[in-house]
Amino acid sequence: MVLSCMDPRFQHLVHNHLKKKKLTGKFSAFTIAGAAIGVTHNKFKKWHKTFYENLGTSVQLHKIEKLIVINHKDCGAAKIANGKKEFSPANEKKIHKESFTKIKKQIKKRFQKLKVELNLISLDNKVTKF
Repeated sequence: MVLSCMDPRFQHLVHNHLKKKKLTGKFSAFTIAGAAIGVTHNKFKKWHKTFYENLGTSVQLHKIEKLIVINHKDCGAAKIANGKKEFSPANEKKIHKESFTKIKKQIKKRFQKLKVELNLISLDNKVTKF
């Protein structure tokens, strides 16, 4: 399964990244504002249950073995999660890192056998693994 952000600026980058990994047509997709931020941060708490129920269904129906998370830089959900603090690259990086830590912990707790791959992509198509 791939968890990615709904931001239209990143759809082609996510598609190209997955194509390079030869995953076209081989994954379930869940697209939500902020990707991991949207399913871990308290500002989006109402969304969390929906994601985990959807992931459970995908595990059951499609026998998925890995969750690929693709967050992106210049993320509007990260700005919302940041609140009223100044939004800087350092703050954004911290928010992404926290979301990755939380989602990995939640997945390990709920779906012990599911592998997790964490990625941060930028508008210039640079992918950083966490």
